Amino acid sequence: MTNNDVLRRLRYTFDLNDKTMINIFSQAELTVSREQVSNWLKKDDDADYTNCSDVQLATFLNGFINDRRGKKEGEQPKPEKKLTNNIVFRKLKIALDLRDEDILEILLLADLRISKHELSAFFRRADHKHFRQCKDQILRNFLHGVQIMYGPEEEEE
Repeated sequence: MTNNDVLRRLRYTFDLNDKTMINIFSQAELTVSREQVSNWLKKDDDADYTNCSDVQLATFLNGFINDRRGKKEGEQPKPEKKLTNNIVFRKLKIALDLRDEDILEILLLADLRISKHELSAFFRRADHKHFRQCKDQILRNFLHGVQIMYGPEEEEE
């Protein structure tokens, strides 16, 4: 999944307007323009489309944590220079204040069934012997489940 896909899905799921997104970036001490945000959210084939870098998405996720959970005292975490699906997954887990059971339930909403042991492997340190890399399919299903759980209500019928 691209960083832009993650940004688009979070914007849609939590109904974030441009002003809110700019505010989330500023909570992690990065100033972005409305045009930048707009270009990150455009379709990949649009002429004005711009890639969202790992540092920019990491900064957004740090701001999202601050927005959802409150800013912690002291120095703010530095955005990662290189993002992996595992890091994105961990930051979303923190921002949404999810326990393992909650994540498993969210994945079930997206018709993905994994064990608690498989899930915990994604949140281990990379040098741990039971660490497992989070594939795009897992992150995509998690974001889909989050969209079902937190997203705008669809009209039934």
